[in-house]
Amino acid sequence: MGMRLKIPLLVLLWLVLSAFISLVGASDDSGQPSTSVAQAEFSADDFDWREMVPHLQVASGLPDEQSIKTVLENCKVLRAYLANEVRAECEQQGVQCKVKADTPTLEQELTTRIDAIVEKGIFRQHKKTIVDYQLSRQPFPFSEIAAIKNENERDAYFILQFADRSYKAADVQAKYGPPQDTDIFQWYSVYKYQVNATGYTGKAVFEINPVDGAVVKVAVSVRAKKHH
Repeated sequence: MGMRLKIPLLVLLWLVLSAFISLVGASDDSGQPSTSVAQAEFSADDFDWREMVPHLQVASGLPDEQSIKTVLENCKVLRAYLANEVRAECEQQGVQCKVKADTPTLEQELTTRIDAIVEKGIFRQHKKTIVDYQLSRQPFPFSEIAAIKNENERDAYFILQFADRSYKAADVQAKYGPPQDTDIFQWYSVYKYQVNATGYTGKAVFEINPVDGAVVKVAVSVRAKKHH
């Protein structure tokens, strides 16, 4: 069901990037999003990083493997991708296919497949537990997804690699407003957003090609607030 990357450049770049990202202020207490897949089409703009924050907050307090499962099972992007995979398989099988689209049966099938992805792809490096999964069935707005749990701290991370250059910095600002902070990482522009909630801070980092304004990846993270 996809291949684990050699140690994923996507993950390593995020680990380096996260070391120098400064936090900025904002306030949000998002509710739990629905993870049901209601349509075959899925665009880059259908992803909202704020929807992942509550799930990352829960995941940050769980054991490593369960943390990764929680992130991926509640990821609308991955469920949409796998739903398209199921639909394609059903088209090949015709009337023999017992998994029907947009039903509880489909949702159960998607969860089963995500559990298999975690079981097959989970690995540990530098005190991080990681699943890095390629979304090889294209066209799809994203090409790679990663979930990371820090084994010694209450933080969890989620990363998406964009599949093409169609999603732009202007699209990010249209959806989330002007970035709360900006930076430069290597030669990429970085847009940073943050939400504060009781007990934790969530942040998103969009990496953007400065030449054409295309969004390359987005990394979402949650860190528990330390009580003094």
